[in-house]
Amino acid sequence: QVQLVESGGGLVQAGDRLRLSCTASTRTFGSYSMGWFRQAPGKERTFVAGISWTGGSTYYADAVKGRFTISKDNAKNTVYLQMNSLKPEDTAVYYCAADSHLRTVVRVTTGEYDFWGQGTQVTVSS
Repeated sequence: QVQLVESGGGLVQAGDRLRLSCTASTRTFGSYSMGWFRQAPGKERTFVAGISWTGGSTYYADAVKGRFTISKDNAKNTVYLQMNSLKPEDTAVYYCAADSHLRTVVRVTTGEYDFWGQGTQVTVSS
């Protein structure tokens, strides 16, 4: 069992930036592909960004492409989501997730991830 703990959420204004972190409780973090998802009130959880276990492949939802950057630090067992130029529509609970299947192609559906964090709230005011 892998535990994931997100941090870094908060209340910001439109145009601001935030960096989310997700730290994993595993010695084999380097073998996990990681993803960030978000869920707004009354809506489904949707894919935001992902990075392959090698770090060589990243993928972004169209809504965040060019504004968000995902990165992975295996030495710190941590995946980051740098969010720039935030918009009110980015308001959601953000979850990180781990995929243990050594896939080089980033997955975008929730069912393909094995472990989930508890989420961190991001609120962007206009």
